[in-house]
Amino acid sequence: MSRRVSSIRYMILAAMFAALTAVAGQIAIPLPPVPVTLQTLMVMLAGSVLGARWGAASMGLFILLAAFGVPVLSGGTGGLAVLVGPTAGYIWSWPLAAFFIGWWTEKMAPRLHFWKMVLVHFVWGVPLVYLFGVSWLVLAAGLEWNVALATGMLPFIPGDLVKVLIASSVAVSLNRAYPIIQPRT
Repeated sequence: MSRRVSSIRYMILAAMFAALTAVAGQIAIPLPPVPVTLQTLMVMLAGSVLGARWGAASMGLFILLAAFGVPVLSGGTGGLAVLVGPTAGYIWSWPLAAFFIGWWTEKMAPRLHFWKMVLVHFVWGVPLVYLFGVSWLVLAAGLEWNVALATGMLPFIPGDLVKVLIASSVAVSLNRAYPIIQPRT
């Protein structure tokens, strides 16, 4: 496949993951201060299916759409106000989380195994999102650390563990059936 065709293919896949992330945001359970959505599942899948560069690009595109007011965020919201609001830290972490998940996935390709993917998602996906999200809650919302951890992280851990297992299973299956990631040398 020519380099140009390959680039177009990756652009389409990155746009598709941005769209899937938008759809995943519409399935939300309101839980203050951060709603429960499937968007972090899409972040993990973007990195582990598209790789570092294109996974991060897909999340960057998603944020760009949100910045222009496209209602891609939880509950059909968008705009700059959300991207600087109390939950912004979680959103801004997504390109970085997708990048690191993708980088490690590329290093392991083509020998991807379920438990290795669980480890990658659990080490690079979930903690980065929590680190940025909870830190931003402290800075932007003025919450104390213990309150930010209790409201912005602890209630979400069980759901995120389920998302890690789902993302790992789907990523391994997709990479076996339709390998997109090229091994990193």
